[in-house]
Amino acid sequence: MGENQSARGARLTQGSVPRHLAGMSIPMAWGILAVIAFNIADTFFVGQLGTTPLAALSFTFPVVMAVTSLALGLGIGTASVLARAIGGSTADEVRRLTTDSLVLSTLLVSAFAVAGLLTINPLFSLMGAGPEVLPLVREYMMFWYIGMPFLVIPMIGNFAMRAAGEARLPSLLMITGACINIALDPLLIFGWGAVPALGIQGAAIASVCARVCTLIAAILILQKMQLIAWTWPRPGHLYRSAKEISHVALPAAATNIINPLSVGVVTAIVASYGPAAVAGFGVATRIEALALIPLLALTAGLGPLVGQNWGANERQRVAEALRVSTRFSLLWGIAIAISLAFLAPIIVPLFDNHPDTIQAATLYLWIVPISLTAYGILICVNSALNAAGQPLIATMLMFGRTFALYVPLAWLASLWFDLAMVFAAAAVASFLAGAIAWRYGLRLTRRA
Repeated sequence: MGENQSARGARLTQGSVPRHLAGMSIPMAWGILAVIAFNIADTFFVGQLGTTPLAALSFTFPVVMAVTSLALGLGIGTASVLARAIGGSTADEVRRLTTDSLVLSTLLVSAFAVAGLLTINPLFSLMGAGPEVLPLVREYMMFWYIGMPFLVIPMIGNFAMRAAGEARLPSLLMITGACINIALDPLLIFGWGAVPALGIQGAAIASVCARVCTLIAAILILQKMQLIAWTWPRPGHLYRSAKEISHVALPAAATNIINPLSVGVVTAIVASYGPAAVAGFGVATRIEALALIPLLALTAGLGPLVGQNWGANERQRVAEALRVSTRFSLLWGIAIAISLAFLAPIIVPLFDNHPDTIQAATLYLWIVPISLTAYGILICVNSALNAAGQPLIATMLMFGRTFALYVPLAWLASLWFDLAMVFAAAAVASFLAGAIAWRYGLRLTRRA
């Protein structure tokens, strides 16, 4: 019976590949839009407090993304293992793997939260946060770290649902959490009635409250989908699950952490141009995140599709999925680069009217989006490699883009040129890494 249930769950191994890819990606686009929207809402509301609080929030962004990327990597590992198990294993094994991944991820992220609380001052001082900014950073990160364990279960749950071929419920969960966050932001940041104005700290508390709500909802959904085993895992089984999941999860987590770590280093480089430049960099990267939504949604849909078909040995379908994804990346990247070139001067002043902030953010949005075509190909190939159980190549590709290209080029540019050349380093790095990723994608296609 377990085998029959698993076979029915592997619905992505039959039917139109483009239709499955659209069906998995479009709902996720709305979910990712909601998540990025609450980050932009944080930026907008905190920006009303002034340039210094906005700079403080910008300093937190790389660390927040690094920790979130850790959870994402764990989710990618879970999804890769589950999708391949759904394609060729039993329902009981799928249920056990899902539960084990939730337990392991919660323990790991909790340990990181404790470490984060103990290192706020030295870490952000190292990143370039000055004495006027550091107290605000601490206010925000204290509550953000406390809420970290509430982040992991909904995120892992989302990946488990998508691995099973369900895209609408994860999207709904993400939208609900974002709406709660956005609704609480102005209330807690500016205060109203009996609620005191908490400033930047209010933005962090709003995020924690939203996570608690999505945690409860995720548990209920996973239970309804029969993806949770309500028994504590045996140590031997937990160890085997950890070994299987970590084969993909650890490289995937490393891959996802690489980018925000590089942004942290570049933030320190940008800090040498002043707080307004940091604020502008923070605004621009959040606007860029909106532009990346379709590409991120595409990779979210591509992973389960590749995973299930790889597990079922349907390699031609894997090749087709990768071809469709890379073509879309090229078209979307061109469209968004042209759009942002015209819209940047209009959008940026909505967040902060400081002339230097506007100049820095607009400059970034004129330069970096040119390379989104190549970056889209890079992340699509990475998603396919992770889903196929080949995460080390994906890690090497992302590491090469960031620490072999982006960071060194940005540092050299800061020594010899102006801020524009620092931003240009990101575009050069994406083009070169995207070309290399394209070759690996062709290899995967030929192998299929």
